[in-house]
Parts: sequence; structure tokens; C-alpha cells
Amino acid sequence: MKLQTKDMLRIALFSALIVLCTYISIPAAVPFTMQTFAVFLALAVLGGKNGSIAIVVYILLGAVGLPVFAGGKGGIFALIGPTGGYLTGFILMGLCFRLITNRLGTGTLPIVLALLAGLLLCYAYGTVWFVMLYVRAAKPITLGAALGMCVLPFLLPDALKLTLAMVLAKRLKPLVK
Repeated sequence: MKLQTKDMLRIALFSALIVLCTYISIPAAVPFTMQTFAVFLALAVLGGKNGSIAIVVYILLGAVGLPVFAGGKGGIFALIGPTGGYLTGFILMGLCFRLITNRLGTGTLPIVLALLAGLLLCYAYGTVWFVMLYVRAAKPITLGAALGMCVLPFLLPDALKLTLAMVLAKRLKPLVK
């Protein structure tokens, strides 16, 4: 896979945008941040391949210890903690997006469907991760309780973030190319 300099610049800019949007945060068990918005925007503007690379760069920045995750966290322990499944789920979101848009095209409807499918995959993966960590810590939690903490409060905000990302993507795509 060979990337041109302009692609690397776009990837770096969108990785930085994800970092910046992470700092727009409301603390909670699973914090409310704008990073999901930035992930949506990166995928919608850059496409599946470069958008996914931007997400991986963001995750790697955090993995090496930079404070790029919610609450200024960084390091491998942030990735293996309770919200680590949602963070690494962003990578799955990117891969899902790429798979769907490669099959259905890059029109508005396929992009929205791909982002929604990716978000559902991220929710599922992150919630299973969250439940497994609670069970390992000898703190039983039901799937319903985990969904109530980690998914249900985010449905409306994430729908709004996706809508905002699609509106901005339509305006940014021509400028980024």
C-alpha cells in the first residue's frame, strides 16, 4: 500500500481532528466525547482506506502513551480498560465502512448505512469488552445494564454527530480533494 504525500497529510489532519474532538468531553463511565463525530467525518471525507488509517494512527498515538483518549488518558492500559473496546471498535468501524462502501458505492445513502453499521459493530464490540472486564473483576453485570450504561445514552447524541458529520462531509469533500 503506497500513500502519496497529500494522502498522508489528510490522514494526519484527520487523526489530529479525532484527538481534538476527544477533548470535547462530558465525563461518565463511558465518556461523552465528539471523537465519534470525528471518526464519522474522517471516514465520510477520506473514504474507507484513508479514514481507517487515520483511526489507526489515532489509536497508535494513544497506545504509545500520548494523552489522546477521553479524560487525557493514554497508554496501553487505556486500551485494555473498560472503554478500550469502544476505542478499538473504531478500527472495526472503519473496516466495516470500507467493506460496505466498496460494495455499495460512495453515495450519501451507502455512506450513511456504512457509518450506521460500523457504529453498531463498535457498540457491540465495546459492550462485549465492557461486560467481560466487569465479569473478570468479579463484578457481575447484565447485558441490559451494560447497554443502559454504554449504548442507550449515546444513541441520540451519536445520531446527531452522524448527521453533522454528513452535512460537513458534503462541504469538505470537494475542498479536501
